[in-house]
Amino acid sequence: MTILDHIVSDKRLEVNLRKKLIPVSQLERSVLFDRDTFSLSHVLQKSSTGIIAEHKRRSPSKSVINNDLNVFEVAKGYEVAGVNGMSVLTDGKYFGGSLDDLLIARSSCNLPLLRKEFIIDEYQILEAKSYGADVILLIAAILTRDEIKQFSELAKDLKMDVLLEVHNEGELNKSIMPSLDMIGVNNRNLKTFEVSLETSKSLSEKIPVDFIKVSESGISSVEAIKELRPYGYKGFLIGENFMKTNNPGVSADKFIKKLRS
Repeated sequence: MTILDHIVSDKRLEVNLRKKLIPVSQLERSVLFDRDTFSLSHVLQKSSTGIIAEHKRRSPSKSVINNDLNVFEVAKGYEVAGVNGMSVLTDGKYFGGSLDDLLIARSSCNLPLLRKEFIIDEYQILEAKSYGADVILLIAAILTRDEIKQFSELAKDLKMDVLLEVHNEGELNKSIMPSLDMIGVNNRNLKTFEVSLETSKSLSEKIPVDFIKVSESGISSVEAIKELRPYGYKGFLIGENFMKTNNPGVSADKFIKKLRS
């Protein structure tokens, strides 16, 4: 089993337990459930930088990144820095995140928020909406085409954006459908954890122009973004590069200023 298989297996157990603890009717009564969402895809379309900054405490590939930071301060710092959106890891076991992190981020900024999660059930999309997310992530590697359609259409009904993550051409081909807003290419090989920007480059021309292109993983320099822009990428998901510092907001601010210079 790959690490992804282990994560999905654990996630099914977790979601089944959460469903028993908090019914859908309770999620739908959340004060955030009916709020107007912010569209990340619209922001990226008009942006000159395209930075989506992440809050991530740890990961299976890097172990601990930063356990000492306050989500409230990180979200505030990212907003002040001028990022286009914020990705919040909500997986606990493997990434050290929680839905409370999403809630705190929502209370502290007006950025479009992406719930970064391994979504395998409609329940998690309703959860995302009730905790203040604007965008959901769907990972093609763990979903069938029918599931991608079902989940993305539910998200659109809830006025949420959908970022579909792919790692190769096969995943991309099975996933293309009108209910997606953004296609994210993950530059990390899930089997070896090796990272290469060539993945984004090789898949770029295969992504239809209807979708905003987002490059994910391994983007740690302004040069990497400048390298990918000619391939049509409008969004760049950056996590560890900011989170490994003592002040991710200041780190993002310096990065964006350098990108604009």
